[in-house]
Amino acid sequence: MRVIAGTAKRLQLKTIEGLETRPTTDRIKETLFNMISMELADCRFLDLFSGSGGIGIEALSRGAEVAYFVEKNPKAASCIQENLRHTRLADRAVLMKTDVLTALKKLEGQPAFDFIFMDPPYQAGAEYAVFDYLRNSTLADERTLIIVEAALNTDFSYLEELGYDIIKEKKYKTNRHIFVERH
Repeated sequence: MRVIAGTAKRLQLKTIEGLETRPTTDRIKETLFNMISMELADCRFLDLFSGSGGIGIEALSRGAEVAYFVEKNPKAASCIQENLRHTRLADRAVLMKTDVLTALKKLEGQPAFDFIFMDPPYQAGAEYAVFDYLRNSTLADERTLIIVEAALNTDFSYLEELGYDIIKEKKYKTNRHIFVERH
């Protein structure tokens, strides 16, 4: 796994061994960032269920002003710290070593993020809890783009009821990205 573009281009990133995290492949990461690259400059980026931090680090490398990483797994959080040091992007990063809902509550009151990315464990229903929290939060507004990496068969039929619209979807062989905004 590597940084695709920007100031840390081509630098290799570490990942943790085992099945506890699923790093986004370079090809899928490149496709994702090609879709959002025009809005990344000076943005506020929130990377939930961060794993090794590859998505948030890519955002920083491509010009995000700040990226917040939320990861409760201690091994993964250490990996994020190493990757931030290696890419020399740690000065624009905030690592929160806690579960996602606790982190969101601690961040409450801050300005809305431009991007919120989440790659929760597949089929665990964690994305519903995040969407439910964000609908009454200062952390997301109608300009915030929420991106979810999920299994192809993940059900998002509840989004409209919670006040969200799926504005775009990109399917891959085994997973997909959905792009969501509040309405």
